[in-house]
Amino acid sequence: MRKQYWLAITLLVTTLAACASAYWWTRAHQQHSSVLAFLPRDPAAVLYIDIAALRQSPFLAQLAAWAPQPQKDPDYAQFVADTSFNFERDLDHVAIAAVESWRAFVIVGEGRFDRKKISAYAQRIGALKNRGGREIISLPYSVDTLGSELTFLSDRVVLLVTAAGLDKSLGAKENLDADKDWKERFDRLAGSPVFAVIRANRVPGYLGVPRSYSSPQLSSLLARLQWITIAAKPDADQLRLVAEGEAASESTSHQLADVLNSVVILAQTGLNDPKVRQQLNPLVRQAYLDLLKSADISKLDRGETKAVRLIVSVTPAFLEAARISLPLQAPQPLPSNPMPRKHPAASPRKSGT
Repeated sequence: MRKQYWLAITLLVTTLAACASAYWWTRAHQQHSSVLAFLPRDPAAVLYIDIAALRQSPFLAQLAAWAPQPQKDPDYAQFVADTSFNFERDLDHVAIAAVESWRAFVIVGEGRFDRKKISAYAQRIGALKNRGGREIISLPYSVDTLGSELTFLSDRVVLLVTAAGLDKSLGAKENLDADKDWKERFDRLAGSPVFAVIRANRVPGYLGVPRSYSSPQLSSLLARLQWITIAAKPDADQLRLVAEGEAASESTSHQLADVLNSVVILAQTGLNDPKVRQQLNPLVRQAYLDLLKSADISKLDRGETKAVRLIVSVTPAFLEAARISLPLQAPQPLPSNPMPRKHPAASPRKSGT
């Protein structure tokens, strides 16, 4: 009877754990896909931020206390008053895609918007258009003849493109999430409140780091990568960073793992040098050593690609060390206007009415 009792308890706990894991993964996937699905197909890179999750993180509070505090800007305060929208409070999820060879960006935000107030504010500095039955507000840049375009996809989802005329980004739901290669990586990163997926061969310069500033061998290996993913996930008062590079050949991943391990060892050796011990603040040195000690480098078989994964943990001690190492700087004010200013040569026009 006792054996059956413990067997039943074990089965119950296992079942509950499986259900909890399935619920967590489904919820995280639904959250990020709600904004990722509206991005255009086949971008160069995508950045996703779950701001709602980060607000609950103790590490974010540590980071906010560490970072220089921006000066309060009267124009931004007026923007909040006019639109009832505060970025820190009302924006929950945001996805940004680099397109057009990194010359333009598509931004999708999900949160709490007063649609009428935001539209009225945007129209004061832009022009209202109608395209395919959708209301679009053209917002000219202040220093360029190009403009951006803003439209609401729903009461909770807004889309902004940084170059007018990206029609494919303003139409119906394109569902980047349905693309097999991108969906595979989005699903893999589900649950991380911050992640980036990058097509390595579409980065300007194709990761061609100047060899005078880095190892020629490392530069050559980075240039062979096909995908790069980076994820950040708060863990109590720490931040766990996971970077992964995917290559077509196993030899590339094997060599990259060896080079990264060598870099870690060389950095540890350098920090233990007697001269460095004398010159470097002990707190700073120890924080750097702890960061290197947390580094975990491993090789993974992703099927079509072979990957190298690097994991490090950023602690409050490391943030303090960075603060000590950096020269003091005066806090920088926020941009004077969260919306682009109107170009002098532009004049409001309304079409479709």
